[in-house]
Amino acid sequence: MRRAIANLKRYLATPRVARHRSFVWLPVEILADSRIFVFARDDDYTFGLLQSRFHETWSLRLGSWHGVGNDPVYNTTTCFETFPFPEPSVRQHRAIADAAQELEVSRTAWLHPESASAAELSRRTLTNLYNERPTWLANAHAALDATVADAYGWPTDISEDDALARLLALNLEREPA
Repeated sequence: MRRAIANLKRYLATPRVARHRSFVWLPVEILADSRIFVFARDDDYTFGLLQSRFHETWSLRLGSWHGVGNDPVYNTTTCFETFPFPEPSVRQHRAIADAAQELEVSRTAWLHPESASAAELSRRTLTNLYNERPTWLANAHAALDATVADAYGWPTDISEDDALARLLALNLEREPA
């Protein structure tokens, strides 16, 4: 892992087991343990694809479940390696990156407001944020999802079942013979 992230300023990470599938940026000075999946990427485009509802739906369907609460488990072999990334135009690539960056800026502002007390900061977690799912967060995700749908050439309001069927078709189409 150290070698893979050595030339990056940050990298993507997600917990192995989590109620909400969220991806976060970590500085390279932090080395994740075995309960965190690390993605040696530092671009907003990849962050946007992984944080989209399409990847989340794919990972929930192809991942596994753990514990009494039956929380989703992310597996790189079934959730990441099999996920068929879109083949966007330059404009679509930039739109996904911009929407992802906007989502991250908004989440960070909520997680770390300037005048918050230590007690308030301790309650501002991604889990609590996604449990509450305020309108601004839902809107930021909707904007990101619209850019990702566009990159696939799909309608913005595509159902989860239709998106999964199309993702599976892409996966099978791209599978090496």
